Amino acid sequence: MSLPAVAVSQTPEERFREFLASRPKPQRFTDQQRDLVAHIFARHKHFDTDELLADLDRAKKNISRATVYRTLLKLVEAGLLRRIEIGVRTVYDHDYGYPQHEHLVCERCGTMIEFQHPAIDAALRQVAAEHNFRSDGHSLVVRGTCADCNAATSARRRLVM
Repeated sequence: MSLPAVAVSQTPEERFREFLASRPKPQRFTDQQRDLVAHIFARHKHFDTDELLADLDRAKKNISRATVYRTLLKLVEAGLLRRIEIGVRTVYDHDYGYPQHEHLVCERCGTMIEFQHPAIDAALRQVAAEHNFRSDGHSLVVRGTCADCNAATSARRRLVM
């Protein structure tokens, strides 16, 4: 399932510029940061830092490794990206311009499937209300095996028998 983008009042670049300017010690928005934000938000894709660095290299973007790491942290802090911990791997997902959603992660091939379900949202709201808890967001990752990997396993079993 591909999630539809939601309407936002600012582009990711404008939102990030505003975030940097509003910090206790305002920071400037560099050309490397602009290129990185444009690259990340050009398409909706989950990625880890190594994948991003390789992708930037293929795209001939001259952005230093240190800038990538620092900017990713700031993009998360600004609410533009979300960090998802999957075992020892940290994956980044667009948080700005996309609805709240959850992930199914295949432990064999690494496929990430995004989904939404109103019952999950309702249950989380109910639990938060029962505890007088103000939720600022959540991240739900369900680990298992995707349909393709399940089919491959079933096919191998049939060949062995």
